[in-house]
Amino acid sequence: MTIRERIEADEKECLSPYAALSMYSRGRDKEEEPCDIRPVYQRDRDRILHSKAFRRLKDKTQVFLTPDGDHYRTRLTHTLEVSQNARTIAKALRLNEDLVEAIALGHDIGHTPFGHAGERALNRVCPYGFEHNVQSVRTVELLEKDGQGLNLTFEVRDGILNHQTVGEPQTLEGKIVRFSDKIAYMHHDMDDAIRAGILIDLDIPREIGDVLGYTTGERLDSFIHDIVINSTGKNDIVMSEEVAAAMKKLRAFMFERVYQSPIAKAEEGKAEALMETLYDYYLYHIDKLPGEYIRLMDKGEPKEKVVCDYVGAMTDRFAIATYEEIYIPKSWHG
Repeated sequence: MTIRERIEADEKECLSPYAALSMYSRGRDKEEEPCDIRPVYQRDRDRILHSKAFRRLKDKTQVFLTPDGDHYRTRLTHTLEVSQNARTIAKALRLNEDLVEAIALGHDIGHTPFGHAGERALNRVCPYGFEHNVQSVRTVELLEKDGQGLNLTFEVRDGILNHQTVGEPQTLEGKIVRFSDKIAYMHHDMDDAIRAGILIDLDIPREIGDVLGYTTGERLDSFIHDIVINSTGKNDIVMSEEVAAAMKKLRAFMFERVYQSPIAKAEEGKAEALMETLYDYYLYHIDKLPGEYIRLMDKGEPKEKVVCDYVGAMTDRFAIATYEEIYIPKSWHG
């Protein structure tokens, strides 16, 4: 018996009957020889962690564009917090931690620079549209490894695709990540808003605070405990009605006071204009794209999608530098 087979046997014996077991995965699009040490979801987690797209998340905006401070969240730290929340819930419910971690680490891997401002811009100008969850799947299926993709399992790709509210993941592990994403961004965006001076803890309405708590730590604790308590022994991941209603009110509060605040949105118009300008530039200067993207078009991918692939993959810093390189005159030295 290999190490992998022993781990798979342990999963079958110890995990919940509702867990997605590694041995029963629906598999990959391209068949591969199994690893003798790692089950399939652990292998997927490792592939995502070592991908270029994952590393780029460290220089992509979460909410506050190019913040002046070391402790504001980036898309990478958001991803790590989603993963931590998801693993805590999965462990408590005896579900597959490797699967939730793989989905969590990959869920935003296709996100644009400048947060949702960048996503809105590309969705507006590209005739095929642009949604970061769809782009995350495209990234792991096609764009990574010079057009080869990462060849991940169905369950991981399904969880990545369906991590947003409108999605319906086919595994409980995917449902955990969908909840964990919302919990993470409301938790850390509130924390960052307090750091930025947009909010203080006492701004939270009593109808929310009395249910979830008045500090970021209390709210995080409330969310996770509520999900674990209400999902134990069930073939579903759910919250109590009271906490679900409070979460909905908290999200509305965050949109009103943070996401649509003049401070958080001050630079978004510039970011959207920059993204649209770069899209238009590369659409009419296809030859300026790196070779790996040219090869995608040689395989039949539409140029509009490929330009989105390139511009959407940029970090905030690289997008700004590229714009300056193309459009900002340089000093002349004789």
